[in-house]
Amino acid sequence: MAKRDYYETLGVSKGASADEIKKAYRRKAKELHPDRNSDNPNAEAQFKEANEAYDVLKDADKKAAYDRYGHAAFEGGMGARPGGGQGGFRGQGDFASAFSDVFDDLFGDFMGARGGGGGRSRATRGNDLRYNLRINLEDAFAGLQKTVTVPTSVSCGKCQGSGASDGSEPATCPTCSGMGKVRAQQGFFTVERTCPTCNGLGQIIKDPCRACQGAGRVEKEKSLSVNIPAGVETGTRIRLAGEGEAGLRGGPAGDLYIFIDVAEHQLFRRDGTDLQCQVPVSMATAALGGDIEVPTIDGGKARVKIPEGSQSGRQMRLRGKGMPALRGGARGDMFIELMVETPVNLTPRQRELLQEFEELSERNNPHGSRFFSAVKGFWDSMKG
Repeated sequence: MAKRDYYETLGVSKGASADEIKKAYRRKAKELHPDRNSDNPNAEAQFKEANEAYDVLKDADKKAAYDRYGHAAFEGGMGARPGGGQGGFRGQGDFASAFSDVFDDLFGDFMGARGGGGGRSRATRGNDLRYNLRINLEDAFAGLQKTVTVPTSVSCGKCQGSGASDGSEPATCPTCSGMGKVRAQQGFFTVERTCPTCNGLGQIIKDPCRACQGAGRVEKEKSLSVNIPAGVETGTRIRLAGEGEAGLRGGPAGDLYIFIDVAEHQLFRRDGTDLQCQVPVSMATAALGGDIEVPTIDGGKARVKIPEGSQSGRQMRLRGKGMPALRGGARGDMFIELMVETPVNLTPRQRELLQEFEELSERNNPHGSRFFSAVKGFWDSMKG
């Protein structure tokens, strides 16, 4: 039975690029894999046919020979590889080689940066760090410059982060040839594992630096100046790029994240950019009305007029006296909530005056009058 055209097998045109051929093969490999086609007796043969086609078309020399001679290029010694003998190319597709390319394409970055072997640096990025910073509400309002001390790992100054002692350099791992991973063939699949000799770094250090024991970094406290912008609130996160833990074997440093926690204030309660402030007023001021002074978050004062007959819980707004927005914009508002205070520790004269006032104030308590009228109606209905 005549073999199918390799381009037809993969479903691409003769002028297809290497990238198009690779993508077509990946689709075919997923579509025809025997594990997915247990009910198709021809799947395995078609799968091998696609592997054979890709093994030829992925190679520039093989592809050129195939384009010129067709399948005959791989039969009877035709199409010898330039610079080689007359042996020609293999007649059957090497699935391990073909699928290895696809495996590299899909998972090549899983164990680190891809590329050729032979001494590649397997430097590892340092970990990100978190620092919890507690500030007061006044600092959140105005913003501040804060110096923090962070325990972290920094690049070793003695070996400049290489991990090797003076006069020596890391050597290519002999087990993985600098890849950081080793491959094992299991049936149709090539399985990759972290190299047990270098732990995935691709290099070994025969003469480690005494200061860092070959790690390329040492433990140290670092002082940093952090700019806290105005308007931050609890949960705000500030990123300091490259100020995290130093990388392993000269790898890039991680980042430092400052998490803000704004402490509760003794006078103000925050609600986004608005502020709430409960202000006690005397019974006489609430009844007669008057002016009071209240504090503002910027350290100033604001005069508030109390309307005559104000009740507990009444709110008044001071526009623009709240917190600033984190990313610019107008300030929020400040809300004053009145708390009418009942006098305590009365003198005999005060008690006498209040009793006299109570006798004269039957019509001065509208809420009380309505409430007790409703209570009387309720009791009457229960009796009926």
